[in-house]
Amino acid sequence: MTLRIAVLDDYQNVALKLADWSKLGPDVEIKVFDRNLGSEDEAVRALAGFDVICLMRERMALPASLIERLPNLRLVNVTGARVRVIDFDAAVARGITVCHTYAGDSKNATPEMAWGLILASARHLAEEHQRVRTGGWQTTIGTKLGGKTLGIVGLGKLGSRMASIAKAFEMEVIAWSQNLTDERAAECGVRRVDKETLFREADVVSLHLILSDRSRHVVGRSEIGLMKRGAILVNTSRGPLIDEAALIEALNGGQIRAGLDVYDVEPLPANHPLRSAPNVTLSPHLGYVTEEAYELFYRDIVENIIAWREGAPVRVLAAPEAPIRGDL
Repeated sequence: MTLRIAVLDDYQNVALKLADWSKLGPDVEIKVFDRNLGSEDEAVRALAGFDVICLMRERMALPASLIERLPNLRLVNVTGARVRVIDFDAAVARGITVCHTYAGDSKNATPEMAWGLILASARHLAEEHQRVRTGGWQTTIGTKLGGKTLGIVGLGKLGSRMASIAKAFEMEVIAWSQNLTDERAAECGVRRVDKETLFREADVVSLHLILSDRSRHVVGRSEIGLMKRGAILVNTSRGPLIDEAALIEALNGGQIRAGLDVYDVEPLPANHPLRSAPNVTLSPHLGYVTEEAYELFYRDIVENIIAWREGAPVRVLAAPEAPIRGDL
């Protein structure tokens, strides 16, 4: 019996190059999808015949309604260990095992991306790059970072890394989150402030929170309204942390600048107003997209499939009580 494997959302077509898929043996068929399957009906048409689906982070959701329409599905692999887009109960009820990979070096990769957006926003790099490409020359005036204040929303693994880098730029660092303590702030060498003070004082605000009901729209119209004119808001975490409508209004009004790597809907729709908004630098969710991370992701996926076929699945997020089939 041939095992059919779908590798989803491999936009760069690198999945088969970054791991040794031959370890799975000759009785497998692998299909790579280099574009997002934009609707549930499209996903059903594309994936109905596959036994294994390999997800790239949260680029495509697996709700119960889709799981029920994939009759052959027996194993789901998702890159990273934290996932909010799979209905685990529906998967287990259908006899599907869900496995994860290790998360990769997000401690460095995502903060590096955030600093790239900060620098690009402060010095208008995207605009000036395009201007030079088309035969023009400088028209903007940049903002230096030294001596300015970085406000970090969320001082966990990534936020603390942001703080250490800010010190190399000789920036003052302040931080806020709902659970942040003075002890944690002192450990990271930053000053804990309340939320209003952070948005009022910071020249750059960078978001590093997990998306939850509590953190959704943690940056709304009132927070944006507190920010200095020309301050920079950077989001490399999750789009819905920011009230998108309020942000677009502020960008169009020239109130603030922004650097965005994440959005409410991804991929960002072609006609989305952020694509034409001024005062914003956009990147297509590149925070974790590094060769080193992808090598780890796809290596672990191959290992997951081998272990599952042998009846001893590893890195399991959810699994049915019934024994794993060993004849696939």
